[in-house]
Amino acid sequence: MHQYEVNLTWTSLRKGLLESPVLEQTIEVATPPEFPNGIAGIWSPEHLFVSAISSCLMTTFLAIAENSKFAFKSFSCNAIGKLDKVEGKFMMTEVVLRPTLVIPAADQSDRAKRILEKSEQACLISNSVKSAIIFEPTIIVEA
Repeated sequence: MHQYEVNLTWTSLRKGLLESPVLEQTIEVATPPEFPNGIAGIWSPEHLFVSAISSCLMTTFLAIAENSKFAFKSFSCNAIGKLDKVEGKFMMTEVVLRPTLVIPAADQSDRAKRILEKSEQACLISNSVKSAIIFEPTIIVEA
């Protein structure tokens, strides 16, 4: 079992500061501007939710690629969370993950796709949420 501790302290208005006893950086968080008294330009819980899924996909991919001795040139991921009201409650109904993987040779395309798909299936954050995860990978060959 692993545990991850975070502490949140309200600072003012609709803002707070996230920190962890094992990390140096802090993150300012706030209600997003789409809600009453929300504040633009500051990370929101909604951004952090989508970020957790996207970054988990990346770290899972990196581990699987390393264990598979799979060489690639770059990895990036666009992620969009869809917030809806369901039965009177707000929830993230889906998160669209659009990873882009750049590989050095066309003959690695099928393997790249399999490793990406395995990464999405193994992502512990995706597996921990109710939201539908829509997976739309792109593989680019760049010699």
